[in-house]
Amino acid sequence: MTNYFDLHDRVAIVTGCSTGLGVQMARALASQGCKIVPIARRLEMLQEVAAAITAEFGVETLPLRCDITDTATVDAMVDQVLSRFGRIDILINNAGTGAVAPAEDITDDQFANEMNIDLFGSFRVARAVAKKAMIPAGYGRIINIASMYGLVGNKIAPCSPYHAAKGGVVNLSRGLAAEWGKYGITVNTICPGYFFTPLTKETLDSQWFKDYAKGAIPMERYGVEGELDTAAIFLASPASSYVTGVALPVDGGYTCI
Repeated sequence: MTNYFDLHDRVAIVTGCSTGLGVQMARALASQGCKIVPIARRLEMLQEVAAAITAEFGVETLPLRCDITDTATVDAMVDQVLSRFGRIDILINNAGTGAVAPAEDITDDQFANEMNIDLFGSFRVARAVAKKAMIPAGYGRIINIASMYGLVGNKIAPCSPYHAAKGGVVNLSRGLAAEWGKYGITVNTICPGYFFTPLTKETLDSQWFKDYAKGAIPMERYGVEGELDTAAIFLASPASSYVTGVALPVDGGYTCI
């Protein structure tokens, strides 16, 4: 039987991989045999994640501390990965933040920070990985994690900088897909809906938000662990070779109404 999603001997960098959705997607790729480089700012948490992935799936891991807002640090991280594995096949740009406040009260620093992490951070890592590894190899899979809020506005949680940054990620992916397709690199975006993470748990657990979500989401529930996995595996695999520049909502239908 053909395993269309076999990722043995592939190497994946996953940013924002100390908790939450980054860890879930890293585990998903590891389940298909992929070597995992989890990166974030908190090394101790990364080391725990890496050890757990190796223990469960038997794949090599290389946890690296990296601040995606610093170009020199990003470049050095990519060099370390290439020194260890000699290749980078997959990048999942998952690291992000979120400023929640009425637009009229958002400060310049809040807006700039959102852009620097979510949008520019994704570009920094993609630029380094493409230039140093994927363009020379003539192959790559880049998956940028945006949000359904990168496709639409919302009335329940004011977060205009987040909308702007994630919308930028969606169109950045299209721009990079157009430029790098000739190198065998695909660039796609996953736009998650409401999923439990350490950052969202308090809000999603509240009754007022549960009531709102039931009316706003056609499937009338939040996403659960594992429901991003197949999207990530598909877009990371050789099977998605003719899919690029796509923004894929995984949102229970939120953006269809």
